Amino acid sequence: MATKTITGKSALFAARLFNIASIIATLIAPLLMIWIAASIFVYASIAHHPNPRTVYYNRISGYRFYGAAGAMVVFGQPIYGLFNNWHGLVAAWAIIAVVVVPFGLWDIIRAGREDWQDLTIEVENQ
Repeated sequence: MATKTITGKSALFAARLFNIASIIATLIAPLLMIWIAASIFVYASIAHHPNPRTVYYNRISGYRFYGAAGAMVVFGQPIYGLFNNWHGLVAAWAIIAVVVVPFGLWDIIRAGREDWQDLTIEVENQ
């Protein structure tokens, strides 16, 4: 068995990554559909991080993003129907933005305030 060190800076970046990408994809609307697909791989890769705080921030940001996107699957059509034009699309996008952006920024700031320590793990020699 060999040891590997995961730096606190690396764990912090991983904790912030899903939030950062979700905010960017939400603010640049054409990226939103691409991010819905790509986010699954990012979420899954961070979900098995050895630092439990990194996993916590990933899980909370995933709940937020997937919850907002899933809610638009259910409520997007009625919202769109209220306006009967492109204003309905903007309203649905604005709801996602109101949920994802401010709370995502808050989690990014909150994660930065934590004390991220280096973590040493054992890995098998290959």
